Amino acid sequence: MKNIKYISIILLIINISFGYRDTPDIVTKVATSVGNWLKLETDARAVGMGGAQVAAGEGVSALSYNPASIGFMQGSQLYYSKTNYVADITHSSMAYGTQLTPTDFFAIHYFAMNSGEMEITTAKYPDGNIGFFDVTGMSFRGTYAKILTDRLKVGVSFKYIQEDIHTTKMNTVAMDIGSNFDTGIYGLILGMSITNFGLDGQFHGEGLDIPVPDTLSVDETLQKVTQKFPLPMAFRLGIKKTIIIGGNIGDGVSIPGEGVSTPIHKIIFAFDGTNPIDYTVTGNLGMEYSWRELAFLRLGTHIGHDTASYTAGAGVKIGNIHIDYAWASYSILADTHQFGLRFGF
Repeated sequence: MKNIKYISIILLIINISFGYRDTPDIVTKVATSVGNWLKLETDARAVGMGGAQVAAGEGVSALSYNPASIGFMQGSQLYYSKTNYVADITHSSMAYGTQLTPTDFFAIHYFAMNSGEMEITTAKYPDGNIGFFDVTGMSFRGTYAKILTDRLKVGVSFKYIQEDIHTTKMNTVAMDIGSNFDTGIYGLILGMSITNFGLDGQFHGEGLDIPVPDTLSVDETLQKVTQKFPLPMAFRLGIKKTIIIGGNIGDGVSIPGEGVSTPIHKIIFAFDGTNPIDYTVTGNLGMEYSWRELAFLRLGTHIGHDTASYTAGAGVKIGNIHIDYAWASYSILADTHQFGLRFGF
């Protein structure tokens, strides 16, 4: 009986920890959160690696996956990306980060999404012909990261979030926290982050106004009160392994008679597990090959996702400028293309 009791307790802990359900194909928690566009991937390098970035991300381009990523910066960085997503949706990302002290870092990040024009339909006009509307989303965050030890980096982001649907609006605030830890075991790096932890979102605005008799309101209008929904909070845990061919891991490789040089060949393998509050557990697997830190090739895939599948990407470094491109397949929806520019100075 004791063994049965212990086994039952262990199974209960596993169920709670990983959000297991007996009917995962039916109960997926889809559409139970607001601001789902916050889950869009904003970094071309990350997209090319299948989104596996919580441990592998470095610099301002990766701070939306793990705020501790800016702890890898040397000097300052600027980043910009543009994506033509599925169903005429577009989104763009801009970021600036700087190294305040040898162990302190700060960055700001702006993200904008636009759904594209859609025709307005109502119960009275189901065929439309009464105008168009679009959905826009915006988040602005400030991020601080610190190197605590030679192996541990931590970071936190505070962000303002806004979503507009025609004449209604949602505003809220949230935070991200994350860490990057060098285990010292076979060169393995662990990354962890919790994103979109914040206040519930609720819509308001004149689009919710309804006409009423003046006996109920002197303005002859009352506004509907919408239900509050949580943000798409997600927990990520990732691992990264780097393999160097023709050098050693570090700032540079010392070659006799030639001074310090970069590794000739470097391969990064990364895997992330993501547990969101509004979906089932998914995985991200990716790899990046670089030649002398000048040319990059990337491959990746999503595991357990309904539509996202294989990804690929490439990049080149010219001086202090990184140019990245990524392609991602969303199965029956469409393929997407993303470009990113990162400047170091």
